[in-house]
Amino acid sequence: MTHTIGFTKMQGAGNDYIYVDTFRYPVAAPEKVAVALSDRHLGIGSDGLVLIGPSPVGEADFSMRIFNADGSEALMCGNASRCIGKYVYERGLTTKTTIRLYTQSGIKRLQLHLKEGRVDTVTVDMLPPVLRDPRQYRPGKLSCDGTFVSMGNPHYVIFTDEVDRVAEVGARLEYQEAFPERCNIELARVEPDGSIRTRVWERGSGVTMACGTGACATAVAAAVKGLAPRRSRIVMDGGCLDIEWSETDNHVYMTGPAVFVFDGQVELTDNNA
Repeated sequence: MTHTIGFTKMQGAGNDYIYVDTFRYPVAAPEKVAVALSDRHLGIGSDGLVLIGPSPVGEADFSMRIFNADGSEALMCGNASRCIGKYVYERGLTTKTTIRLYTQSGIKRLQLHLKEGRVDTVTVDMLPPVLRDPRQYRPGKLSCDGTFVSMGNPHYVIFTDEVDRVAEVGARLEYQEAFPERCNIELARVEPDGSIRTRVWERGSGVTMACGTGACATAVAAAVKGLAPRRSRIVMDGGCLDIEWSETDNHVYMTGPAVFVFDGQVELTDNNA
């Protein structure tokens, strides 16, 4: 049997996902759908699948579930959360410009910045970083010199001049014994103008154009190591994100764009749904 669902492709700094409004189109097997639709040759092509739905708790307005290109479920995605803010506002699901989004790593507050009635950029309160999390990081198991930062999902940030080795290093480190839950890997370099050039290997997806939580983790790691102030611009393959690690509340605030790419319909079969 087959059935058809509507979808929207969106990207934030080049980090592209397929978004499905589950108020209208329930997805029974998102793990399989993510694998089938993310394929850039045989599917739509994306870094994964994002489901927008009702919040299971009264403290949030909407929920987000995100599945990587390999079908594994992620805890959080900063770029996807910004895109959801744009989606729910411009598609008429809300009139709020401050939105609370339920994710697998907690409730995130999205502040929409409007320009001529449309969402121009979104600031996401990513909550405080965690620099040592024994559930996600065992430092004695890894000899590589980097900084572990959890932004609701685990990141290992390595400062090096050789940021273009991200595919080689990321593939080697993602499954290291030091990371019981696998890990996102960032290679970063502080540039003469103070910006931070970052390339990212996302667990479950490989090299991606950008990663919102990865940008946050990089900014925090740079501040911890004294390489940059607590406010920095992260330059990724797909664009720039502005990150502030607030001294007032210890929260990390990420600001960046969200862009509609196209809408479409796709037919799902029993094999991929």
